[in-house]
Amino acid sequence: MAATLAIALKSLFSVLGCLITATVIYTVATDGLPFRIELLTSWMAATLIDFYIHIIVIWSWVVYKESNWITAILWVVLLVCLGSIATCGYIVLQFLKLSTQESLQDPIYFVLLRRQEKTETEQQRKCSLLTARILFPALGCLMLGTLIYTIVTDGSPFRRDVFTPWLTATVIDFYVGVVALSVWVAYKESSWLSAALWIILIICSGRAEKGYEGTSRTESIGEGQLRKKLCG
Repeated sequence: MAATLAIALKSLFSVLGCLITATVIYTVATDGLPFRIELLTSWMAATLIDFYIHIIVIWSWVVYKESNWITAILWVVLLVCLGSIATCGYIVLQFLKLSTQESLQDPIYFVLLRRQEKTETEQQRKCSLLTARILFPALGCLMLGTLIYTIVTDGSPFRRDVFTPWLTATVIDFYVGVVALSVWVAYKESSWLSAALWIILIICSGRAEKGYEGTSRTESIGEGQLRKKLCG
């Protein structure tokens, strides 16, 4: 069962990575490069803010997981430049690194887990946890404020003129990343009802993921709930 899950998730993110890569290539071919001022409409700006707040969530995991700061910085740069293409590539790479025993035991746990312990003091861990608890609710408030402001000044996003080719590509990119977060939420939550509720909130409102991050009680992904789940 666990090995099948590892293969399924590896295949899923490989397909999603190819999908968003093809989407970007198609959009560049049909609509040109995105670096044009006329593309930066109110809803495109709001979508980009939401997208990069989401990327910060992925950054946090990558920085936590990578023991080498140079490697971590390299992946952060790739995430900024390539978005969900880099996200899918990183996740697939982590699944490929799993040993046969890890794949048979609990593949998601070992993908999320930091392989080499960093030399951190208890004070540094508490500081990191406090920073996360402040940062993610603040980002959620920022995005909520952006959403309200954009609706007030530009109206509803459910209009044909809003969905330019590049906004459509950005939305697809965003929701590919949402799939990655949904897998984590489904794994972390012991109740399927709670997991389903959070996933629906993340799908309907990207800001929910920041609230979920802020309310997490674990000091690191490899500790607390994940360790209990593996041992239990």
